[in-house]
Amino acid sequence: MWIGWLEFDLLLGDVHSLKQKRSALRPLISELARRFPVSAAETAAQDLHRRAGVGVAVVAGDRAHVVTILDAVERLVAARPEFELLSARRGLLRSTDE
Repeated sequence: MWIGWLEFDLLLGDVHSLKQKRSALRPLISELARRFPVSAAETAAQDLHRRAGVGVAVVAGDRAHVVTILDAVERLVAARPEFELLSARRGLLRSTDE
C-alpha cells in the first residue's frame, strides 16, 4: 500500500476576514474530494485570513497511481485564480517502510 500527501501553502486574494477565507477554501476542498479519491482539509494558518494551509492525502495499491493523483491535484490547485500557490510539499510512503 502507498500513502501520498501534499501540503499546500496558499495566499488568498481579496479576503479580509476568516469568514471570507472559509468561504473561499470550502469550494476548493469540496472539489478536490469530489474529483479525486482523496481526503482534503485546511491544515495550517487557520488563524490568518490571507494564508491557508491545505492538506491532501491519498492511499492506493501502487506508487504510480498515487503520483498520478497527486500531480492532478497539484495542477488543479495551481490553476485556481483566487489563490496564489506559494509552495507544495509532497510526501510518499510505502506501508512497509520503517
